[in-house]
Amino acid sequence: MSTVAEKLQRKSQRQAPTKQVRLKLVYIDFWSAVKLSFLVAICGAILLVVATLFVWIVLNSLGVIQDVDAVLADIIGDEATSFTAIFSLGQVMFFATIVALLNIVVGTAIGAISALLYNLSVRLTGGLLVGFTNN
Repeated sequence: MSTVAEKLQRKSQRQAPTKQVRLKLVYIDFWSAVKLSFLVAICGAILLVVATLFVWIVLNSLGVIQDVDAVLADIIGDEATSFTAIFSLGQVMFFATIVALLNIVVGTAIGAISALLYNLSVRLTGGLLVGFTNN
């Protein structure tokens, strides 16, 4: 005679059969791709601005900017043009913000164009075959 615990133990020793599913990706929604690429581009823009700020702070605190300014003043011999005035925190962050905004526009456009090109290529190839399994 077997107990409930023995039955549960035998049942847990059997492995569940692995199921495999093969699916085809035949369409990417245009607006979903645009929204996703916009959000990824915004994340990249924020990362760019923050990284630029940190790099400028590190270079300024190490004195690299002042050293470059002194070397350029020795080479050029003109004290009127100052490297530190050109690469001040405000100027650098303004340039990083402009590049970040361009990155958002271009990244969103690339995501939209990629979705359109994939949807057009699916008509020729039939889609991307993807396999899934449960583990």
